[in-house]
Amino acid sequence: CETGSFTKSAKKLFISQPSLSATIKKIEDKLGSPIFDRTTTPISLTDVGQEYVSYAKKIVELENSFEEYISDRGSSVKGEIRIGGSSFFASYFLPNLISNFRAQYKGVEFKIYEDSTKNLIDNLKDSNLDVVIDNANIKDDSILSTPYLKERLFIAVPKKYKINESLNKFRTTSEQIKKGDIIKGINSELKEFEDYPFILLRRNNDTGKRAEKILNKYGVKANTCYLLDQQMTAYNLAITGVGFTFVGEELIKRIENSSELYFYLIDDEYAEREIYFYYKNKQYQTRACKKFIEQNVNKK
Repeated sequence: CETGSFTKSAKKLFISQPSLSATIKKIEDKLGSPIFDRTTTPISLTDVGQEYVSYAKKIVELENSFEEYISDRGSSVKGEIRIGGSSFFASYFLPNLISNFRAQYKGVEFKIYEDSTKNLIDNLKDSNLDVVIDNANIKDDSILSTPYLKERLFIAVPKKYKINESLNKFRTTSEQIKKGDIIKGINSELKEFEDYPFILLRRNNDTGKRAEKILNKYGVKANTCYLLDQQMTAYNLAITGVGFTFVGEELIKRIENSSELYFYLIDDEYAEREIYFYYKNKQYQTRACKKFIEQNVNKK
């Protein structure tokens, strides 16, 4: 089902392709209906196949939950945590979070998954992940969340642009942001950014979605010179002077100071967001996973 190929699946399972085909055929004979439509490329699930896989996933989830329950009956915190994050969170959050946790709980191992928010949440819903860290606003009854950090959005502007002179009372630096020394934010002043070159993120990115809402709210027609997927890429391009970009406070705090940029805090509800730990509703959560979330939430 995942690979769309008997040959690829057999290789992944370390068995022969005829053996795998025979196993599937035996199940289909028992069901009295095919699981796979073999006329398509890649192969696809039939209606019965979709239901079969859905129930199979539930059975695997129940088995895993019971094994975790048995493992948790001991007094020590141990086991495995499967944690996911986008490129930014996997690079700048997870290493320290994991290192600090394992310094206290050495019996816990981590598996890190780096992917898009959509794929991470899909894997969380399929019980392939235990927890995801992200700043997206996920509205799904099957997913629960615990707030981790609050952050604000800034506009990063290369120092060479004259707009920095007219807005000098609002501008700040990365050094000041790291110290918490932030002056007044802008909102109606955003109109002055009209027609300037912007490096924006696509709408499937939370920063991109919020940037679009902010620009529309204040009637700013941005001259989009680049449309990207990653906040870090947009930030690095801004440093070269090609345009302005929206950037989160936590990114600014976690990377080296830039002498090429000024930052403008946006004073608007769309520029304020939470970073969450996401986990599946009604799924057994191991002691290790609970401890990991509790420890980091209490330290925020």
